[in-house]
Amino acid sequence: MMVLFALALVASSVQAQDDTHSEEASSVHFDAAKLGAGIALGLCGVGTGLSQGPIGAAAVGMIAEDSSKFVTGLIFTALPETIVLFGFLALFLL
Repeated sequence: MMVLFALALVASSVQAQDDTHSEEASSVHFDAAKLGAGIALGLCGVGTGLSQGPIGAAAVGMIAEDSSKFVTGLIFTALPETIVLFGFLALFLL
């Protein structure tokens, strides 16, 4: 479904570039960039959420067995959050 949406978006931007109205074409390009940045941020958030579930469960189990490993569990739980930073980077670069 995402592939079809991306193809439709590319086709509409190519069609807009064929027109003589450069202002309209740049508007479509800017809108497509904003949409792409939003999709990048959303998918990064979904990926982070899916990865933090099993990691958090394992960290809680590890801390329940040995409470001295709290910092290690916290670090491993916080590592997937860096994926969202890449989404924010794409959001601000586009």
